[in-house]
Formats: sequence, C-alpha cells, structure tokens
Amino acid sequence: MNNIKKISPWAWVPTLYFAQGIPYFIVNNISVLMFAKMGVPNGDMALFTSLLYLPWTIKPFWSPFVDIIKTKRWWVVSMQILMSIAFILLTLTIPRPDEATMAAGTTPISMFTITLVLFIITAFASATHDIAADGFYMLALKSGEQAEFVGIRSTFYRLASIFGQGVLVAIAGAIELKYDNIPLSWTITMLVTAVMFSAVSFYHLFAIPKPASDKSVLAPGTASAKAIFKEFGRTFATYFTKPGVLLAIVFMLLYRLPEAFLIKMCMPFLVAAKGAGGLGLSTAEVGIVYGTIGVIFLTLGGILGGLFASRIGLKKSIWWMAACMTLPCLTFVYLAVCQPENLFAISTAIAIEQFGYGFGFTAYMLYMMYFSEGEFKTSHYAICTAFMALSMMIPGMFAGYIQEAIGYINFFWMVIICCVATVIVTIFADRRIDPEYGKK
Repeated sequence: MNNIKKISPWAWVPTLYFAQGIPYFIVNNISVLMFAKMGVPNGDMALFTSLLYLPWTIKPFWSPFVDIIKTKRWWVVSMQILMSIAFILLTLTIPRPDEATMAAGTTPISMFTITLVLFIITAFASATHDIAADGFYMLALKSGEQAEFVGIRSTFYRLASIFGQGVLVAIAGAIELKYDNIPLSWTITMLVTAVMFSAVSFYHLFAIPKPASDKSVLAPGTASAKAIFKEFGRTFATYFTKPGVLLAIVFMLLYRLPEAFLIKMCMPFLVAAKGAGGLGLSTAEVGIVYGTIGVIFLTLGGILGGLFASRIGLKKSIWWMAACMTLPCLTFVYLAVCQPENLFAISTAIAIEQFGYGFGFTAYMLYMMYFSEGEFKTSHYAICTAFMALSMMIPGMFAGYIQEAIGYINFFWMVIICCVATVIVTIFADRRIDPEYGKK
C-alpha cells in the first residue's frame, strides 16, 4: 500500500507550512530588528536586508530544477536540514559590538559579513523550500484534500509569523532586559530558533510521506531536460506577450509602493530613541505590538478582504482595497509627529495600518491570479510573484538612506505621497478587469 495512505495530512501539513514560514520571517523581518538593535545605520541595514529578498524574486528561474532533479520530498527535507545548519552557525557567529557603538548607531555592516552570508544561504534554501513544499502539497494530496487543508496551511504559516515576529522577538526582549546584553539576547534567540527548527526537520524525516507520484522528471519514461527547458522558455515567452503585460507589471511593481517603504522602516522606527525621532519601544514591546497584534490584524484584514471580494468581485472591490492600502499609512505620520507613550495608542495605530494592508493586499493577489489566467496559469502566477517580491525589494533598498537623509516624520509624509502611485496604477488596472472576476 502506498504510504501516503498511512500518514494523515494532519501529521505533516501543519508542521510543513509552519517550517516554511519561520526562515522567511527570520531572514526578512527579524534580521531588520536585529541589525537595528545592534546599531547598524538604517541605510546599510535596509539595503542589505532588502537584497535578501532576491531569492524570492528570481526563484521562477530555478524552479524547473526542483522538478528535474530529485523528488519534491528530497528537496523539502534537504532544504530544512541546510537551514537548520545555517541557524546553528548563526548562533555561533553573531558578532558582539560594544555598547557605545550600538548606542551611537555606528556599527559597521562589515562586522556582520558572516551573518549576512548565512542569511543569504537561508534565503535561497527557504525560497527553494517554498517551491518544493507547494509542489509536494499538490502531489501528496488529492484535490479534495488540498481544498480541505488550504486553510490549515495558511493558518500555520501565519502562526509561524506570530512565532517569528512575536514570540522570538519577545524572547530577545526578555533576555535583553534581564542581562542588559543585546548581542547575547539575539544569540540565545537564534539558538532557540535553531533547536526548534532542527527538531521539526528531524520530525519531517519520518512524518512526510513518500507518494508514488513524487518523481524526478528525469526518471525513465518521463520528459527530457531539453523538453523541460523548451517548455520553460515558452512559459516566459507567452507571459511577456500577454495582452496588457506592461500595465500588469507596472501595477505589480507600484501598487504596494507605500507599504514597501513603510515596512522596511517600521521596526527601526519603533525601537529608535525618541531623540532620534522614534518611539523608544523595547524589543519585547515590538514583539507584542508589531509581531503579535500587527500580524493578527493583518490576517483579519486578509480574511475579510477575501470575503468582501468574493461578494462583489475584483472590479468593484479594488478601489475600496486601494483606499485601505493607502489611507492607514497616515497612522505612522501620527506616531512620528506625536510620539505617543501609551502602548495602547501605538498598538491601535499599528493594528489599523496592518488591517488596512491585509485588506488592500487581497486586490493585489486577486489581480495576479486574474492576469495569470490561461494555458500556463501556475507558471505565470509564479512569474507574478517574482514581480511581487521585486516590488518590495527595490524600494526597501533605498528606504534606510532616505530616512537617514530626511528623518522619520518627513519619511512617513513621503510614504503618503507614494500613495499617488497606488491610485494611478489602480485607475489603469481597473479598466481591464472583467466585472465578473472574483465573484462566487
């Protein structure tokens, strides 16, 4: 009997998608806060952490190799082992800048060369794991099971977000508070991550099934590598000749422009001293406010956005969602100008902004699905996700230098001005959307 029937999806789907989320949030979110707390200047911090988005931007280019070489299960397990090793090495190699340098915000990024190399390895492994895990999910489960567990996988991915941005940050904050030692707090936090992720990886060696359908395409009787690459080339050719492709690319690059700038500077702003224009929150408070409350409201916004769009369709909902994507950015202008001390006021502002982003992001996801319709729907959607990652990477690279030049208040006013880009691309995208698309 095929052992896919012996292992319940409940034994591996939740942990697989929890494991998928952890490295992503460590690389793209936790790294930002860690570098900010270690005193790395915002410009260098934003540039190098934004470059860590690169693997997710270019992953469509090497996704065929995951099909051609080995099985999806092999890729999933191998990438998890590689990331476990990287987390262990991170624990051993985090540098220890002196307190005066960290307080002055002048820690050179060069001190973190080994750390960045390990983050890069983790990023490429994580992006590859994404490809393999999603492919394995479709191979190992029947269509009915896929529909049944789609909510489970997204829930555990969000739980990974709360664990990564909430629990781990709170742990770092508690250790920092107890020992007054920032490098030690992040070393122990990475140790917790390494132990937890290694345990999950070891569990998956036995828990993830081995479906008969999970084969390398180079197995006997299957397509040749030449045929795969020929089809791969045709996928790209048909994507870039689709009607309205230029408009679609511009929409994908600019719809989230305000959030792309905002998200990179959010955590540095929260922990920056009041004299530097920030809110002066502790690391633990950031874990609660942004990593837990923010993620919960981001998730709620996404759920309600999906329900809203399914009732009236993408065309009628896109303007409501564009408004929710842009107007809540004003909350950060309020925070920067007023610098409230009340944690409830700060949490409320973060919750409003994250809810708006979650609600507004639904239109972005639906638009990518809409544009991807056709013969190569899955592959074209993967290319769209590359532009999605690029839309966050490029603005993020410059966000820190801009903030250093003009300060937090003017930076957040600049974010508001960027909302004009969202409005303009929505005007043009709206004209090409089928009024019936997205309705139940």
